[in-house]
Amino acid sequence: MKESNRSEKRKIIMTALYQIDVYKSNKIDCNIDEVIKELLPFNDDFVNEIVYGVVDKSKELDSIANKYLKDWTIDRLGKTDRAILRMGIYELFYTDTPNIVCINEAVLLAKEYSDEKVKNMINAVLDSIMKDK
Repeated sequence: MKESNRSEKRKIIMTALYQIDVYKSNKIDCNIDEVIKELLPFNDDFVNEIVYGVVDKSKELDSIANKYLKDWTIDRLGKTDRAILRMGIYELFYTDTPNIVCINEAVLLAKEYSDEKVKNMINAVLDSIMKDK
């Protein structure tokens, strides 16, 4: 996997965040490095930064998401949808990835892994966050 293919890496990040969420909701301890290693056999700074960043700041990311979700809260979303939204918010706030790329990448993942309503909601939430940033 080439460095330039961040879209593929975001799928790996989404999957890792999903798996970590499953472990946590079942009250099972997990080693984040092991979760990442199962999905990506080599070390990758981008993947590590986003996965660890989202895990470390999940309460803050959820709080931001809840501010923008209309009549909804992030804990009511499916685990995949939560992973995508948290990753998008994290990238908007904590990386130098251009805002429009953060949003487009999250929407592409949602288009592939979520339903139309959730995809539109993720797009609207990230768009509103970007405008308020």
